[in-house]
Amino acid sequence: MTRALRRSILLALATASLLSACGDDSQAATNTADTADTADTAVTSVTSAEAADGCAPADGSAAKQQTFTAAPPVCLEKGASYAAVIETNRGTLHVTLRADIAPQTVNSFVNLARYHYFDGTTCHRAIQGFVVQCGDPTATGQGGPGYEFSDELPTEAYQVGSIAMANAGPNTNGSQFFIITGANGAALPPNYSLFGQVDAADLSVVGDLDAVANPADGPPLQPIDIVKVTITEQ
Repeated sequence: MTRALRRSILLALATASLLSACGDDSQAATNTADTADTADTAVTSVTSAEAADGCAPADGSAAKQQTFTAAPPVCLEKGASYAAVIETNRGTLHVTLRADIAPQTVNSFVNLARYHYFDGTTCHRAIQGFVVQCGDPTATGQGGPGYEFSDELPTEAYQVGSIAMANAGPNTNGSQFFIITGANGAALPPNYSLFGQVDAADLSVVGDLDAVANPADGPPLQPIDIVKVTITEQ
């Protein structure tokens, strides 16, 4: 088998793994709300029962929470823009969140971050020139928040520094996401909700993440840990 063919097979398996890695049989609670027609009405309306966990305070004062009964209600402010600062042990990523193209996804990510869901977690998977996958508190590839929500598939192309949701098939988004670290990741089909972009000034940090990624598949060669995720609103 040639090296090129072996690499192609590995990448095909890795792409399939993005679909399977975040499946969780315990995630029985799903978001059954209707998606809003436009980004102005933003995200998804939910019933009062589904809103039991509520929106975390915007000031970051919520206690850490990693288990939820349902997808969050609408927590984004109409007309506001959002960004995330993802502090890792390999450097800090400033991320522009794309509520204009993925309002439901950004809503979930923002609320989880405000509940400190991602703080102190390990990115369980990193493939060189492809992606770094994070967002699972169990670091097994099987963890999630206890709810799922619908896809918001992109019309824009992925690029290095794009952040998108991992999933276990259509409409099974939870908390796991991946950062595209190379050309092979940028060539993924548009099957994953694109919701953020690392700022150009921090693409060198994306390169640092890729430098410790696995040349095949699996955990990174050296740990990639999320220290803290902070949300800013303007």
